[in-house]
Amino acid sequence: MHPMITRTFYLLTLLLICAISTTRAQMENCTLGVGGKDTQLITDVFQLNDAQLHQMELWIGELGMESKLIEDEIKELFDNHPQSTQEEMLTLAQKYKVLKDRLTHLSLNYDSRVLGLFNEKQYQRYVELCAEALRKPLTPILSSEETSDPE
Repeated sequence: MHPMITRTFYLLTLLLICAISTTRAQMENCTLGVGGKDTQLITDVFQLNDAQLHQMELWIGELGMESKLIEDEIKELFDNHPQSTQEEMLTLAQKYKVLKDRLTHLSLNYDSRVLGLFNEKQYQRYVELCAEALRKPLTPILSSEETSDPE
């Protein structure tokens, strides 16, 4: 496949990832979707080096474990919370929203961590893609480790 077509495909796919979201908070923010099904796309579009890729994979594992704990809380909430009256259903909805917000915050936190691994060129590419998708870039959480420019 022609390199320009491949690059365009990756950029369009990343824009699609940034545009699709499940909550209002994610729609306003330009998310990477770390831990989602398109991790390879992040690696390819931003040309992550081996150290960046390794750290991202570690964080994906952590994110998965932390997300599972919250998802288990959600399952327990639905399994055990009374749901007979409208008031009970409203209470259930409020408790569910708190848990979903925790999942959203957790996801944004890990996206910001990965952004903290980016070098200036990678981050600039991210900012440009966010602008094209009309999304607000996340603030990176800077890592103590230095990253080198991708080749």
